[in-house]
Amino acid sequence: MIPDIHIEDYNYPLPDERIAKYPLPQRDASKLLVYKDGTPRESVFCNLPEYLPEGALMVFNDTKVVPARMHFRRSTGAHIEIFCLEPVFPVEYASCFAATGSCRWKCVIGNSKRWKDDILFYDCPADSALAAMELSASLISRDGQTGVVEFNWKGGEPFSRVLEECGQVPIPPYLNRETEAIDLERYQTLYAHIRGSVAAPTAGLHFTEEVLEAIRAKHIDTQNVCLHVGAGTFLPVKSSNVADHPMHREPFSVSIGLLRKLRDNGCKCIAVGTTSVRTLESLYYAGVSIIEKGEPEDIAQWAPYEREYPYSTEEAIDAIISWLEAKSLPELRLGTRIIIVPGFRFRIVEMMVTNFHQPESTLILLISAFVGGDWKTIYNFALSHGFRFLSYGDSSLLFRNA
Repeated sequence: MIPDIHIEDYNYPLPDERIAKYPLPQRDASKLLVYKDGTPRESVFCNLPEYLPEGALMVFNDTKVVPARMHFRRSTGAHIEIFCLEPVFPVEYASCFAATGSCRWKCVIGNSKRWKDDILFYDCPADSALAAMELSASLISRDGQTGVVEFNWKGGEPFSRVLEECGQVPIPPYLNRETEAIDLERYQTLYAHIRGSVAAPTAGLHFTEEVLEAIRAKHIDTQNVCLHVGAGTFLPVKSSNVADHPMHREPFSVSIGLLRKLRDNGCKCIAVGTTSVRTLESLYYAGVSIIEKGEPEDIAQWAPYEREYPYSTEEAIDAIISWLEAKSLPELRLGTRIIIVPGFRFRIVEMMVTNFHQPESTLILLISAFVGGDWKTIYNFALSHGFRFLSYGDSSLLFRNA
């Protein structure tokens, strides 16, 4: 049964001055709130390894933020911002980034009412070297503030290079500032590897090589999943009842090696970031679809709440491993719309590293589900102890409450 949850119950006062507009000079110098057995306490992120159990499995999201925001102009002089969300043709991220000359993306279109279906050109000075690229944008279809846009350019460069030259890192809109040079480095994790996100998995922004080395010194196995974070991460919950809020599909991949390690570890792990949590907890439902239908399917938003499932987590993970082995595939690649709200049964994640999230957001719902409804204790402590909030803010280590 879909839970009856009202988003206004997940509000809290967040003064603008508590939102971190810039990162700290040192990544691991941020504060760390440690929540265990119902009690929060304050530490520093560089001390994180001290709180982690030796020999554990720790999972990171190695997605890489792309400079997905570009500015175009109409022949009339009007400026149009185009924000690439996900590839349409070629449909695979890697193929689309490698495309030369032309590709299509689903995009958010700023100032969209002023785009009258004419061809737009990239907004750069005529004497710029980028002018020779002749980057243009054509509107293929429109759906409110989003649409399918075809990009065309000259010079034989791959689209990944086009974005690097012409795009900006899409920092969160609540920072209320333009992208700056510091964001090119700091709005990206040290271990970012696979291009595709339009927002950073911000829990990972605090990790330094020193912290990672200290984690491995405790014989903690560090592994990666990849979930490309979509623009839906910025969308507020506009409906009072959460049941009416649509979650956007986000593609993810998990290697067969990690699945085997999960199985060997009793299907328990530490997740870095809510994106890793959503990826890992989606695996159970992917396994269920293999058991029942013979094939993995995208995970529906409300799948965890629609019925009781008779399978153990081990059975679900084993089903994925067996399916991948039978297909000679190195990884599971699916999409998830899963929403984690109070009442969710966690099957894999035991501990989570995460930042402090916006009021009335789906991420607050996830935190509440993870700590057994005790999210206000955590957030009141953070507010009263000078913690910095949101993407460039401080961090927390949460132990799951049953």
